Amino acid sequence: MPINILMPALSPTMEKGNLAKWLKKEGEKVKPGDVIAEIETDKATMEVEAVDEGTLAKIVVPEGTADVPVNQLIAVLAGEGEDAKSAAASAGSAPAPKPAEAPKAATPEPVKAEAPKSARAAPAPATNGHGRVFSSPLARRLAKEAGIDLSRVAGSGPHGRVVARDVEGAKDGKGLKAAGAVAGAAAGAATTIAPALSDDKVRALFEPGSYEVVPHDNMRRVIAQRLTQSTQTIPHFYLTIDCVIDKLLAEREEINNTAPKNKEGKPAYKLSVNDFVVKALALALQRIPDANVSWTEGGMLKHKHSDVGVAVALPGGLITPIVRQAEGKSLSAISNELKDMVARARARKLKPQEYQGGTTAVSNLGMYGIKDFTAVINPPHATILAVGAGEERAIVRKGQVVAANVMSVTLSCDHRAVDGALGAELIGAFKALIENPVMMLV
Repeated sequence: MPINILMPALSPTMEKGNLAKWLKKEGEKVKPGDVIAEIETDKATMEVEAVDEGTLAKIVVPEGTADVPVNQLIAVLAGEGEDAKSAAASAGSAPAPKPAEAPKAATPEPVKAEAPKSARAAPAPATNGHGRVFSSPLARRLAKEAGIDLSRVAGSGPHGRVVARDVEGAKDGKGLKAAGAVAGAAAGAATTIAPALSDDKVRALFEPGSYEVVPHDNMRRVIAQRLTQSTQTIPHFYLTIDCVIDKLLAEREEINNTAPKNKEGKPAYKLSVNDFVVKALALALQRIPDANVSWTEGGMLKHKHSDVGVAVALPGGLITPIVRQAEGKSLSAISNELKDMVARARARKLKPQEYQGGTTAVSNLGMYGIKDFTAVINPPHATILAVGAGEERAIVRKGQVVAANVMSVTLSCDHRAVDGALGAELIGAFKALIENPVMMLV
């Protein structure tokens, strides 16, 4: 029988994708692991691997097609010994499945009453007959980090492929249905909240012809869903503090002036204030480990490392590449890593593992002259630091009014995971480090 190739879910939030390019042509042989297509998600352009072996009999969705729903039929593969023309013909006579017809595990339903565990059996993970479990690259990475044996994880992707949500469910010790139910409930909460005014009512407030409708792209839709979910499900509170950064600016200038040069005469690094902010927040979380957490209903995830995301503006949205284990990296390493990831983020070339997860984040609007602001927490984080512009202000020092460079920062906290006193300890530890940057170097 012909094998249907469906639009994969390449991230937990993906609902649609753009089929950017086919890397295999009709009639070509493919084997498991071959890259067959490039898919543009809301955040990046990613490669899709073949799961089965066979011949690409028919391309159903041509390259360049936008907004292809997850689990939509995109191509047909003729299995070993099967006639490719017959497989292609059978595909042509059958309409592509609609999103609503997708497998339940791939498009989770709301939580329903289930039979007792003894009456339920989870589907076995798909293998190629040689003991290899078919899984997505992200699922393999998550399983490796969590120490989970993929052969014990039931796959919910196309043809039983193990995907990221299956590994996340296995981390909690839950079966496939339980993980799907949780995902379905979260997705429902994010997508079923109605706006205060319907589209028609909003348009009725403006004169016809006085505006144009710019359709939302995938990135803007996902941002809207996630931030709506964050503000409605996470109890935020905010802590603001002023940091004197005279020492930081002086040491930054000295470090940059003495940076080694390469053969072209360019410095090996050029530190920004934001590089110091990332390092200081990472070290502060190590000093206040109870704040380096993520909330789950089953228990608190207390992280060993400080994985700090940095918000990067993109046309029509934003993305948050993550500096992993930032507490152990030098300022120059953080600086160069961020420059590389920011460039690739703007070219939509980041891999999912480079922007998914993390333990906290930094949002810096100082370059726009913003004095202070509050930022929305990006789950699964429990905190985010909003950084304003450094500016010369009058302060009182030993009874004397003097001028100093001051930067205001605001810490947003998830009150379920971080209480007021704990948040105050964290932002206090950050202030101590950012005002005395030499402490970051020892």
